[in-house]
Amino acid sequence: MAFEGLSEKLQNTFKKLRGKGVLTEQDIDTALREVKLALLEADVNFKVVKEFVASVKEKALGEDVLNSLTPGQQVIKIVNDELVKLLGGTNSKLTFSPSGFTTYMLVGLQGTGKTTTAGKLAKYLKKQGKKPYFAACDIYRPAAINQLEVVAKQVDCPVYIDRESRIAEDIALEAKKEAEKRGYDTLIVDTAGRLQIDEDLMEELVRVKKAVKPHEILLVVDALTGQDAVNVAQGFSDKLGVDGIIMTKLDGDSRGGAALSVKKVTGKPIKFMGTGEKMDALEPFHPERMASRILGMGDMLSLIEKAQETYDEEKAKKLEKKLRKNEFTLEDFLDQMGEVQNMGGLGKILDMMPGMNRNKVSDADIAKGEKEFAQMRAIIYSMTLEERRNPSVLNASRRKRIAAGCGQPVSKVNSLIKKYEETKKLMKQFNNPNFMKGNKFRGVF
Repeated sequence: MAFEGLSEKLQNTFKKLRGKGVLTEQDIDTALREVKLALLEADVNFKVVKEFVASVKEKALGEDVLNSLTPGQQVIKIVNDELVKLLGGTNSKLTFSPSGFTTYMLVGLQGTGKTTTAGKLAKYLKKQGKKPYFAACDIYRPAAINQLEVVAKQVDCPVYIDRESRIAEDIALEAKKEAEKRGYDTLIVDTAGRLQIDEDLMEELVRVKKAVKPHEILLVVDALTGQDAVNVAQGFSDKLGVDGIIMTKLDGDSRGGAALSVKKVTGKPIKFMGTGEKMDALEPFHPERMASRILGMGDMLSLIEKAQETYDEEKAKKLEKKLRKNEFTLEDFLDQMGEVQNMGGLGKILDMMPGMNRNKVSDADIAKGEKEFAQMRAIIYSMTLEERRNPSVLNASRRKRIAAGCGQPVSKVNSLIKKYEETKKLMKQFNNPNFMKGNKFRGVF
């Protein structure tokens, strides 16, 4: 989880404040000293930390806070507001050219996941109703074009390739012409990277920029590199000019300092964050939601959006009818487990649930839960069609046969049936027209 270490330290600090009926200046100084250390350990830029703490202290020492009935909560609100501001204030959306054809130029150093991000961006754009087209302009890195071809196939998008040309700007311009001629409305230019910023790289990128006149230049940076990511962002911004940042591997960085520093240092907003290896693991960056997650307050809006993405209206209607007739089967139970997986699995859901201290749920616990899901699927797949649709026939001998078929003990089969019965009983509560009416997420388990 992004910011895991920072999140845990801040939540522990504020737990002490919540327990106090009255706050003194010393209480606030002590808390802010811990906040400062937590931010520095999270690899947040020193100047950024200094300004952040000073701003929080100034607001926290106001009479309205110290004399309020809940001073601890007031301080937490101030920290939340300042975190939102630090992360960019509001969501900076991807913009589209008014001409109807939009070109996005992806730039960055080698190893940041630029080509994979190009695929994720294409998938995101397709969900927005766009028709993306790739331009393979990394003419130096071995197998770079092959990698983009694989990515393009995964997201079902065409890619313009010229293996003979050694001039990146010519390839980009021809790709743009070809995309427009074939009726595509978006070009994603995958450019070359280097191990570090150098003059040759920048000159080439400037030439590509002049050739295709991108509507937005998006810089891909690796969150795992910490403050180096911020320095890279500053370098690209100064020499090339960028419109936004895509921060990859944010799901794997428990510190997250780069995300907290980059907007303040460069003035450029984070537009997307990479949250996994799959092609749909690219999310718009929302400062207010991220601040809420850091402070352990959950992120219900993102959870609802995940539910919307996986929501299947036809399946939900069928499930509703089955619930009304009390016909919820093991096949339906299996479908609902699939819905959880489609939303990113247990870990992603826990990250977004308010009141759930994700820091106290270890990766081992998450893995155990995912393993149990896999075991339950194996058990259900070992049943006959009749057994899945009519679990009442599952007597002792059938359960023994199912256990042998999936390589699990009979106790696991019994446990699954118990969970199914409990879920069925719970879902009977939804067997109410007034509740079901207008409930958009009734199909999400």
